[in-house]
Amino acid sequence: MIIITFPDGVQIRYKDQVTVSQLITDLDCGSEEIVAAYISLESKKLEIVDTSFSIKNNAQVRLIRKNDNEWLNILRHSTAHLLAYAVKELFEDAKIAIGPVIENGFYYDIACKKSFNEDDLKIIEKRMIDISLRNESIVREEWDRNFAIDFFKNKGEFYKVDLISKIPMGEAISIYREGNFLDLCRGPHVPSTGHLKYFKLLKLSGAYWHGDSNNEMLQRIYGTAWSTREDLDKYLEMLKLAENSDHRKVGRDLDLFHFQEEAPGLVFWHANGLLVWQQIESYMRDIYSKNGYKEVRTPQIIDISLWKKTGHWDNYRENMFTVSSENRSYALKPMNCPGHIQIFNSKLHSYKELPIRYGEFGCCHRNESSGSLHGLMRLRGFTQDDGHIFCTEEQLHEECTLFTKLLQKVYMDFGFTDITYCIATRPKKRVGSDLIWDKAESALMDSLNSINCDFSINEGEGAFYGPKIEYTLRDAIGRSWQCGTVQVDFSMPNLLNAEYVNSEDCRQNPVMIHRAILGSMERFIGILVEHYAGVMPLWLAPTQAMICCISEQSIEYARSIYSLLLSKKFRVEIDLRNEKIGRKIREHSLKKIPYIIVVGENEKKDCNISVRSHGSINLRQMSLENFIIHLDSDISMRRVVAS
Repeated sequence: MIIITFPDGVQIRYKDQVTVSQLITDLDCGSEEIVAAYISLESKKLEIVDTSFSIKNNAQVRLIRKNDNEWLNILRHSTAHLLAYAVKELFEDAKIAIGPVIENGFYYDIACKKSFNEDDLKIIEKRMIDISLRNESIVREEWDRNFAIDFFKNKGEFYKVDLISKIPMGEAISIYREGNFLDLCRGPHVPSTGHLKYFKLLKLSGAYWHGDSNNEMLQRIYGTAWSTREDLDKYLEMLKLAENSDHRKVGRDLDLFHFQEEAPGLVFWHANGLLVWQQIESYMRDIYSKNGYKEVRTPQIIDISLWKKTGHWDNYRENMFTVSSENRSYALKPMNCPGHIQIFNSKLHSYKELPIRYGEFGCCHRNESSGSLHGLMRLRGFTQDDGHIFCTEEQLHEECTLFTKLLQKVYMDFGFTDITYCIATRPKKRVGSDLIWDKAESALMDSLNSINCDFSINEGEGAFYGPKIEYTLRDAIGRSWQCGTVQVDFSMPNLLNAEYVNSEDCRQNPVMIHRAILGSMERFIGILVEHYAGVMPLWLAPTQAMICCISEQSIEYARSIYSLLLSKKFRVEIDLRNEKIGRKIREHSLKKIPYIIVVGENEKKDCNISVRSHGSINLRQMSLENFIIHLDSDISMRRVVAS
C-alpha cells in the first residue's frame, strides 16, 4: 500500500506505484495547468519531478502549476532539450553535450562539423516550432548504467558517456524520450512538446567542454523561453534596450575604459572612467567613516599556508592564482577576509571594543575561465568594497539589521529602489557544526524579519564557511543584479585563532560578518552605466558641463566662465574650436554630458549663459550665479549620507 499525502492533508492510497500524471487524473484538478510536482519520500529530501515520475513509496506531494515560480525553469530546461532535438534532426553528425537553464533562458553545447551561423539559428528555431506542433509526449525512463553507456557510445554521444561516468553509483540513470529523440537528464520536464510555444534563439558562442581549455571547443546556442507571447515580446524588447546601453559599447563611446587580449579579464581605465570610479569610492569612504568603519589595506599576495588554514585552499583552489618565490608558494588573494582577521589578531581586544568594523577597497584575483569573462561584469581582477565586522553573538542581529538598512540607503542614492532579498543556506561542502549553522541562518532570517523585508530561501547555496543574504537590485529596464551580500561566519575566526576577552575575562572567538554593498566596484560601474544608458547622474558624470563659444568674440568670456566653475570644484571643459555651434552641441550631446553652456555675443552683453541639459531641445538663459546654485542643488540631491 502506498499513501500519497497532499499539503491540505488529503490522502490517496494506491495498491502499487503511481505516476504523478495518474494522481492529477484521479484528483481531477486541471491537468493542463499542472506541469510537475514536489515530492518528499520517506527516505529522501524534497525534490521536484515531472508528471511521468513514478512514486513507489509513501510520499508527500505538492503539485506545481503553470503560474508557480518553478514553472519557468521547467519550461526553459524542456526548451533546451527541444533545441537539441531540432539540431539532431537537422544535422546528423551533431553530438550534444549539456543544456542547462540560465537566467531568463537556456543554452545547449553542441559539437558539429558545420559551424553554425545566424541563418542556421533561424532554421533550427523553425524546426523547434515544428516539433512543438507535433505535441510529442516527453517521457522519463530509468536505464541500467551499463546499458546507457553502451547505448550512447554506439550512437557516438561521448559527452553523454562522460556525464554518466560522473553520476554516483547507485543513483538512477534517467533518460527522457520525446519522439525519436533520447537524452540523458535528471529532469523534470513538461509533459509534452506542445507546452513549448514561446521561445527565441538569441546568439552563438564557443565553450570548452567542462570549461577546460585543454578540452575541445563546442558551439553554444543561447535561447530564451516564456509562458506567454506577451512575456517573450517584453523580454526581447528589453534585450534591444540592453543592447543599446551595453556597458562595453557605452564605455568605448564615452572613453571610460577598454579591454585587450594581452590582459584577459582585466580593465584599462581611462581618465573619464577613473573619475566615475573615484566619485563612487569617495562616496563609499563617507559611508565607511560615518558608520563606524575603519579603512584598512591587506597584501595582494599571501603564503598558501594561510589559505590552507581558512579552508580556501581545499574549497577554492581551482579559482586561485598562485606564484612562487624563493621556494615558497603564494596565492593572489581571491578575497580579503583572511587578511582582515590578521589585522584583528594584531592586538588582543576587549568585548568593550566590539563591534569592530573594517572596510577595504580590496583588489582581488580569481581564475575565471576565459569563456565566462564578460566586460566589467565578470573579471579575473576586480576591486571589492569589502568589509568585515567582528562582534559578539549578542550583537549579531543588530549588526545584520544595521547593514541591511545602510545598503538600502546606498542603493537609493545610486538610483535603485527595487531590492529583493534571498537567504542562501548551508551547502553540502562546508565547515562548522550544524549548531553553528543553525545560529547563523537564524540570525540572518531574524534580521530581515525585524525590518519587514520579505525574502526567499536558496537551499544549499551558502558559502562553505557560512550562510548569506544576497541583495539583488533591479535596473531601469527590469534586469536583476545580485550585488550586495552579508555572510555570518562562526568558523573562520576559530580557524585563524581570532579572539577577544569577554566580560568574564576569558578569551572567546568573535563572530565574523562578511559584508559588501556594491560587490565588485567594476561590476557595479558596469551596472550603473547600463542602468543610466551612459547618462550618469551629475555627481557621477566625468564632465559635468561643457562650455561652447559661438564665435571668437566670446572666447574670453567663455574662459572666464570656465575659470569660475573650475574654482567652484565643478568638472567642466571648454570647446573653443572654430566649428558651428550646432555641431558642437551634437557632438557633446552624444558624449552624454549633463549640461552644455552656450555663450556668444548676446550672452556676453547680458552677462548670462544659455544652458542646455542632456535630452532637452530648448536652450534657456540664466545668470552664472543661478546656474551654480542649480548645479549645487542637483549634486546635493544625490544623497544625505546615513549617520
